[in-house]
Amino acid sequence: MRINRSAAVVKGGRRFSFSALVVVGDGKGKVGIGYGKANGVPNAVEKGVKDAKKSMFRVSIVDGSIPHPLIARFQAATVVMEPASPGTGIIAGASVRAVCEAAGIKNILTKCHGSGNPINVVKAVENGLRGMRTRKEVESLRGVKLDSEAGSWKIKQKKKLKKGGGRKKQAAAKAE
Repeated sequence: MRINRSAAVVKGGRRFSFSALVVVGDGKGKVGIGYGKANGVPNAVEKGVKDAKKSMFRVSIVDGSIPHPLIARFQAATVVMEPASPGTGIIAGASVRAVCEAAGIKNILTKCHGSGNPINVVKAVENGLRGMRTRKEVESLRGVKLDSEAGSWKIKQKKKLKKGGGRKKQAAAKAE
């Protein structure tokens, strides 16, 4: 996803080393994030991929989106993620987009605040995705039954349809 070059000044000149931030996923709800450092780019990427495969985790996906809105933080990076209706696509910056695509999320709205450092942003997204729970998981943890429509984008759509129009239409409906 991102390769960074750092230089150390030594007696004979500069010695370069590389670090690679890697995102690995199966596109079906599993994603991993890894960070590798080495003297060559291929070695750094290889180490990053190994690290990412070791740290893979499952992401809760409902209708191609996330189950609920969340605010994820890691150090100075804050990422706001919201579920989106089908057909919206991935509205995100490069770092968040890479993680969402690897995880298999198709529709999501995101916004990054604070630090734009890709490492911190990706780790914030990871923290958020790890903490997500589906309706079934919450019901089993709490031992209660939740309303089938509550908390989803479908409720927002129904509220918009019920309101129907502006003030003039509502005033006309009251007058009748």
